[in-house]
Amino acid sequence: MSKRKEHKIPILSFFSGGGFMDMGFEQAGFEVIWTNEFDEIFAKLHAAGMTSWRKSQGNGIKAEIFNTKSITEVKSEEIILEAFPNGKPEHFGMIGGPPCQDFSQNGSLKGFNGERGKLTVVYFNKILELRPTFFVMENVPGLIRRNETREYLKLILQNVENEYIVDFEKLNSLNFGVPQHRERVFFIGIRKDCASKKLRVKAESGKWFPFPVAEKYYNAAIKFNWGKQTPFGNKLRKPKNVPIELCVESCLIPLNKMDKIPNAGEFFTLYKPLSELATIDEGETNRPSFKRLHRFKYSPTACYGNNEVHLHPYLHRRISAREALRIQGVSDEYVLPENLSLSKKFKMIGNGVPVPLAKAVAESLKDFIRVNEIIPNL
Repeated sequence: MSKRKEHKIPILSFFSGGGFMDMGFEQAGFEVIWTNEFDEIFAKLHAAGMTSWRKSQGNGIKAEIFNTKSITEVKSEEIILEAFPNGKPEHFGMIGGPPCQDFSQNGSLKGFNGERGKLTVVYFNKILELRPTFFVMENVPGLIRRNETREYLKLILQNVENEYIVDFEKLNSLNFGVPQHRERVFFIGIRKDCASKKLRVKAESGKWFPFPVAEKYYNAAIKFNWGKQTPFGNKLRKPKNVPIELCVESCLIPLNKMDKIPNAGEFFTLYKPLSELATIDEGETNRPSFKRLHRFKYSPTACYGNNEVHLHPYLHRRISAREALRIQGVSDEYVLPENLSLSKKFKMIGNGVPVPLAKAVAESLKDFIRVNEIIPNL
C-alpha cells in the first residue's frame, strides 16, 4: 500500500533574514511558500544559504526572497497574489520576528516609539488584514519585561484578540540543545473561527498553548557545572557531566579543517595585539565589548556587530562565520557565498532564531493543530 503524501501547511515568512526560523518550520513539516526581507544583502545570503541547505535535504526547490519591500510598503493584496497565484487557500500560517533592537537591553530601549519597534505593530496589522489560520511572532523578552512596553502590548493585542486566541511564552535556546543562552518570547495565535468552543473557553481562562518543554536540558544554565572563568591560554579539562554539545567547544573548527568546511576561515582580523587581549580571561563574557567565550560553557546571546565582539576561547582571533552559525544551531550544509559582506553575514547570523528552537516551537504547533482539528483532515 502506498504511503499517503503528507499535506504541508503553507507558511508566509516575514522579516525572513537568513531563514533560520523558516528552516525550523520546514524541518517540522511546514512549507514556506513566501518570504519577505528588506535588506538586499540579507536577501542574497538567504537565497544562497537556504538553497544549499534544501539541496542537502533532498529538496531541489531553489530558495529566494519573494518580496524585498519594507513591510510598511507591501500591500496585503500584493502578498496574496505573490504567495497564492491560484487563489488564497482556506488555511495557511504566518511567522515572523520583527526587529527587536528597540526592546532589547543591548539596544535603544525606545520600545514601540522606535522605528523598529513600530514594525511589531505593523506585523500585527498584517495578521488582521491577511487573516491566516494561525501566526507565530518571535521577539526579545524586553517586549514583555518592561512595564511600559508590556502595557502598550496589551492595548495592541486587544485588536488581535478580537479575531484570535493568543498565548505567549519565554523560551531559552540553551534548553533545546543550542550552545547559546538566548531567551526569546514566542506568541502563538489561532483564528477563533478555526478553534473549537472548548478551546476558546480555555483561552479565556489563561494559558492554553502547550509550548515545548525541553526535558533533556531543562534549566540547563543552572543544571550543569559549567567551566569557570580562567586566564587565557590555560589548558583545561571538560567538567564532569557537562554536555559537550551545549559547549562552545563543539562549534569550534581546528586549523587543519579551516579549508575543508565552508565559511570556516571567514573571520575579522583582530587589530588589538595579543598582549592587550590576553588580559581577557576565557569565559569573561560580562564585558561591554570584547567577550572571550569559554570552551566548556555555552555562548552568551549571539549579537554580533557594532561593539559586540566574541573572541575564540584559546586562540588569538575572533570566531568565524561558520562557528557563529553553529552557535545558532545551523548545519554546515547551509553555505554562504564568500564574496558578500562579512559584516552583513555576522549581523544576519546574530539576528536569527536558533534553528532547533524554531523547530521545537513548530513541532508543538503542528501537533496542536492536528490534535485540536484546527485544520480538518490534516
